[in-house]
Amino acid sequence: MNLTVEELERRAALLRGHFLLSSGLHSDRYVQCAQLFKDARFAEELGRALAALSPAVADLVVSPAMGGLFIGHETAKALGVPHLFTERENGLMTLRRGFKVEHGDRFLVVEDVLTTGKSTREVIEVLVEAGAIPAGALSVINRGVDAAALGVPVASLLQLDIKTYKAEACPLCRQGSPAVKPGSRPIGGVPGTAPRSQAPPIIQ
Repeated sequence: MNLTVEELERRAALLRGHFLLSSGLHSDRYVQCAQLFKDARFAEELGRALAALSPAVADLVVSPAMGGLFIGHETAKALGVPHLFTERENGLMTLRRGFKVEHGDRFLVVEDVLTTGKSTREVIEVLVEAGAIPAGALSVINRGVDAAALGVPVASLLQLDIKTYKAEACPLCRQGSPAVKPGSRPIGGVPGTAPRSQAPPIIQ
């Protein structure tokens, strides 16, 4: 499958404006993969494409909630393995809902977008602590995370070079443009720290 920027734009999945990311960084573009997954057949196609990129045989797929849920499920379905997901509880990534792994289980982390790799690293830490073995990380979009940063093989359907800025160095802030907090994860992954949106994003 050849996922392109044009396809993201056609499906309104690439937003342009001024965005405050969950990492605290600012950006002039934001990938909203929920727009891709609302088409269930296309989500299934994406899952099959990611499964084909799997760097190793795995016993299960694990995704961080909430962005990785749909694509993780579709990838697991394509691979014929169970799909689990992690959630944040008091700011910490954890397995809940009775999810358990067996010692020695090999797992793939599947996300919608890799931005800093923070969520993927946290998922790996949780599963390794439970006795499982990381086999790799897959994502629909990779904004610049490499295998060295995660310590596992990494594969994605599309690489995007999207610049990010610290607030004090953000050219959009200097222009007086208000930043919008998209997505579902609060700043730093801690509940209650996300600012309210000041203006709607511009979609081009």
